[in-house]
Amino acid sequence: MKHYLLAGAIGTLAGAVVATQFAGPLVAQETGKNASVYEQLDLFGNVFERVRSDYVEQVDDKKLIEAAINGMLTSLDPHSSFLSARDYEDMQTQTRGSFGGLGIEVGQEDGLVKVISPIDDTPAAEAGVKPGDFITHVNGESLMGLNLDEAVEKMRGPVGSEIKITILRQGENEPFDLTMTRDTIKLTVVKTRIEGHAVVLRVSTFNDETMSTLKSELEKGIKDAGGIDKVNGFVLDLRNNPGGLLNQAIEVSDAFLDKGEIVSTRGRKPEESERWNAQAGDLAQGKPMVVLINGGSASASEIVGGALQDHRRAIVVGTKSFGKGSVQTVMPVTSDSAIRLTTARYYTPSGRSIQSLGIQPDIIVEQPAAKPAEDEANKPRTESSFLNSEADLRGALSNDAVSDEEKKQIQEEAKQVEATAKLRDEDYQLAYAVDILKGLTAVNFRADAVPEDAKPAVTGEDAASQGAQQQ
Repeated sequence: MKHYLLAGAIGTLAGAVVATQFAGPLVAQETGKNASVYEQLDLFGNVFERVRSDYVEQVDDKKLIEAAINGMLTSLDPHSSFLSARDYEDMQTQTRGSFGGLGIEVGQEDGLVKVISPIDDTPAAEAGVKPGDFITHVNGESLMGLNLDEAVEKMRGPVGSEIKITILRQGENEPFDLTMTRDTIKLTVVKTRIEGHAVVLRVSTFNDETMSTLKSELEKGIKDAGGIDKVNGFVLDLRNNPGGLLNQAIEVSDAFLDKGEIVSTRGRKPEESERWNAQAGDLAQGKPMVVLINGGSASASEIVGGALQDHRRAIVVGTKSFGKGSVQTVMPVTSDSAIRLTTARYYTPSGRSIQSLGIQPDIIVEQPAAKPAEDEANKPRTESSFLNSEADLRGALSNDAVSDEEKKQIQEEAKQVEATAKLRDEDYQLAYAVDILKGLTAVNFRADAVPEDAKPAVTGEDAASQGAQQQ
């Protein structure tokens, strides 16, 4: 017992000596840091006063300070910014699902306004705006030199008013103009369609309504398909989905996972790290899944795609996602304004950060460029257009072994195959996803039959430690 006490005493004494030796320099160092900060704040105050008194025109003090704050935040990363009263109100409105504008999610790259994604069924999508486009001018006025909020302000205007934007697109030799009419953007967060025996769930954004709408649309899709026994799988289409609310991404991932980690976030302080795990219950009831992504799939979309991919719950098809692996927190600073600050990075269940890297699909499938409509008369003949079948031959034997009901079923299945083939011209990536589900059904695949040794190699505490090293 005395040895333990002695060891403790020696440790305390050593600590006291070290504190005595270094307290002075540490205090001096901290005092020096504070003095430096105060000097810089004095510098800001001096410049502010000089601008107020000597600038060629009268300036608005409030706007000047807000611009200074925004400049400080935007210098950190592309996603941190100051939200004025109007911007803050707009952000809150957008998360509720209805707002006015063009329907474009934008960011900034090298001083240029870059389209992350056009939103489905909006003026921008209908006019042909694509992910990766750069917007250089609005109504002939250059956006160069403006920050993102200023550029967005130029694109705002009354509903029903016309706007012309100039687009710079990779692969095009010259910039070109697109004219569209501003409209009230009502987000259809989830749409369902049936392709063959596959239920396609198109999720366009992650706002307050996403999970509840997904659940009701999924149930509707199963009903339209004739019941879960008639469904061979689900396609979760996250293409051109710019993201949104973190909690909604977690709930959507949880909807298709029975257990395991969904995502973790790690900030500057270890105690601020968080991890979310799936609860029992799979809305897809173990049926195969394909997730579709592309360069317009960002943030919350990547959380969902990464979680389902890491758990091998879904096959990810398409092209590499946008690569936004950071979390922003909106912090009110006055009664009507706020700051949007990057506070953490997020990690997929296997512990990987996709910041600037994106989610790599399991199968890369490019969407072919739209082909000009062909004249039917000049359309090349395919093999099926000139080869006869046995049934076309004169005097061919009839097939009495197949009942009328069975013949009807065979014909119905043939029509579905033909419909998928036609879908390739409309949406090649979606047709590819439907074909994958058909193939998985043919080998009787079920998600709940995946062996344990095929699950993610890094989970739980291992993921936390690996993620901490990656930071």
